Amino acid sequence: MPRLIPKKQSCLLIDFEGSMENQKLHEVVITAIIVKDGKYLITQRSMQEKRFPGMWTVPGGKLETDDYVHLPKETEHYWYNVLEKVLRKEVRDEVGLEIKNIEYVTSLARVHEDKNPSLVISCMADYESREVVLQEGETDSFAWVSLDEAKNYKLIDGIYDELVMVENKRKGVKSEWQRFK
Repeated sequence: MPRLIPKKQSCLLIDFEGSMENQKLHEVVITAIIVKDGKYLITQRSMQEKRFPGMWTVPGGKLETDDYVHLPKETEHYWYNVLEKVLRKEVRDEVGLEIKNIEYVTSLARVHEDKNPSLVISCMADYESREVVLQEGETDSFAWVSLDEAKNYKLIDGIYDELVMVENKRKGVKSEWQRFK
């Protein structure tokens, strides 16, 4: 018998005692590789974070139903640009920046140690305005880095390869995710 596990007021996950019976349930996360003056914003996760404490990553967050259900629908049945709106909000909340020109880069999936599956949608975006202000308790530090400088940080596995993809995309070279050296 499944049991409901409250995550937040607007988000529930179902635990099937680790059996992964509900193949349709995923935590949806969207991230932004933010570009400013040819450099990329990376942030260090708080040591209090359950997943990847102290590691470096890019800003982003989880999609929750409250992110859109209180907004007017663009058509009779649908909300459009939900991921873009969530990404702008998450970036604003996490690092205080405004972004523009959001583009898809890649996606990945993972089943975490707690048995919860995540689908991560990685995007790139241009810096628009404001200064970096870190969200207390979630992010401890930040840096604007070049691709070479990013190698000096303990990035979550795969992030460096996403940075390379964005660098290439900015040069007009499109590709799917792969391990870059």
